[in-house]
Amino acid sequence: QVQLVESGGGLVQAGGSLRLSCAASGGTFSRYAMGWFRQAPGKEREFVARIGRSGIARYYADSVKDRFTISRDNAMNTYLRMNSLKPEDTAVYYCAADGKAIYGTADWHKYDYWGQGTQVTVSS
Repeated sequence: QVQLVESGGGLVQAGGSLRLSCAASGGTFSRYAMGWFRQAPGKEREFVARIGRSGIARYYADSVKDRFTISRDNAMNTYLRMNSLKPEDTAVYYCAADGKAIYGTADWHKYDYWGQGTQVTVSS
């Protein structure tokens, strides 16, 4: 069993930055690709970014490309650096672990473990 705990969310003005963190425990971190997803009120959960097991392969949704950066470290943490934030980025952000695909997937149904989420609110 893998436990994931997100932190770093908050309220920020448009154009600002935040860094989300996801701390993993209870498993072999290197066996999991990691992903960030978000869900706004009344909307479906959507893919934001994913990073492969080795930390080299990284993929982004078009809506966040060139603004967000996903990374991971050997201390079992996954990060999402978010720059140039927009009001439409407002959502609950979740990290997730995928034990099947080396590079993860954009399909949130395929992930095995989830954190509890952290709220990000961007004011205009």
